[in-house]
Amino acid sequence: MGAVELLHAIEAQDEALSMSLRFNERMRMAVDEAHSAYDTNRVGGLIRRARLRYPDADLRTLDFVEERGLDQVTLASLGSCGFIAQNHNVVFQGFTGSGKSYLGCALAKQACRNQIRTFYIRMPDLEEEWVQAQDKPFRCFEVLEEVRGIHAACH
Repeated sequence: MGAVELLHAIEAQDEALSMSLRFNERMRMAVDEAHSAYDTNRVGGLIRRARLRYPDADLRTLDFVEERGLDQVTLASLGSCGFIAQNHNVVFQGFTGSGKSYLGCALAKQACRNQIRTFYIRMPDLEEEWVQAQDKPFRCFEVLEEVRGIHAACH
């Protein structure tokens, strides 16, 4: 959060309401607003850079129809993103069109909300990029450098 965000938050305060408050209360409100805007922008940037196939996917709006076999407790546990800190993997299995990619995008979006950098790439695309990198000097290192800071990738 920078001074610009704080200045915008101060300017956005309603004078009629904020003039009755003490200076520290007005500043606390401005800092809270600026921090909230900063977090919102940061999460939005993480979601954009993740290049999710389904950017509107959300764990909170999943359809838990019994035929899908989704367990709310398991998904709530995955939504905490503790598996990332523990260096565990999550694999979704199912038939074509059963929502595996959507679920992966929803999980990646939740990781972005938890300030975790994610990236969506299909495995065949990653494999193709790696094969092409083998033909160019130092390209393998560039590919590894691109994915080094990513804590969660999905497909």
